[in-house]
Amino acid sequence: MDNKREEVLRLIYILMGSLITAISINIFTIPHKLVSGGVSGIALIIQYLTGIPTGYMVFLINIPIFIFGIKEVDKDFIIHSLIGTVALSVFLVLTRNLSSYFYVKDILLSCIYAGVFGGIGIGIVLRNRGSQGGTDIIAVVVKRRYGISIASVSFIINIVIVIIGAVLNNVEIALYTLISMYVSSVVLNRVIEGFDRKKLLFIVTKKDKEVSQAIMNEIGRGVTFFYGEGAYTNEKRNVIFCIVTSFQVARTKKVIEDIDKSAFISILDAAEVEGKGFKRPAL
Repeated sequence: MDNKREEVLRLIYILMGSLITAISINIFTIPHKLVSGGVSGIALIIQYLTGIPTGYMVFLINIPIFIFGIKEVDKDFIIHSLIGTVALSVFLVLTRNLSSYFYVKDILLSCIYAGVFGGIGIGIVLRNRGSQGGTDIIAVVVKRRYGISIASVSFIINIVIVIIGAVLNNVEIALYTLISMYVSSVVLNRVIEGFDRKKLLFIVTKKDKEVSQAIMNEIGRGVTFFYGEGAYTNEKRNVIFCIVTSFQVARTKKVIEDIDKSAFISILDAAEVEGKGFKRPAL
């Protein structure tokens, strides 16, 4: 039952993310002839040149990419990517006239909000282990093979699309598009990694037993001991390793300081954390 509920929620989020992306393109991108990222950007260029609606072209261009993805990406991701692609195509067609009701005259505002909502939409889909096809699939393959972030790969591919758009349209529009893409990549990374970032703590204290017990009891996080030895003092001591959410950092520091005010605490960012007490990463 829990698996079915999780799958239903996953599909709802993928549909919701695709809807947000489609609305963003139709309200903020198309009225000013901006270019979005990936396959959508190629489809937009074709629409500007031929008048063929973006939604139809998104679907057609994705066909060969899915054929490539079947060999490189797992079946679950491909299935949910197909759902995301079809949903995006359908929503692009259904919302194509929204700019008649919601038109933003300022092109700079349009490119910023196109980036914000585009990043949110794509991020929601990717966070739920799906995609909207196109360069998303290519980016996922590159991430899994070489460890390069999805947003970075997408941004590089999109630069090429912008250059094509600049040649066919004009440089000013291309520069506005770059602003939109940059904003989108920043928001995309934030949505994928989560707004509640994780923090990795290394704690050196003479009261390691008391501190570790307090963290487990009061913060609700597990701890691990690493064996350590001071290079100058030659003192042997346990180093406490712990991961908490960003919202728990201040409270954790107070718990430690209440026990040992001289404790040494090192705090680092942890981009991806998987395991008991933490959500599974998107990809």
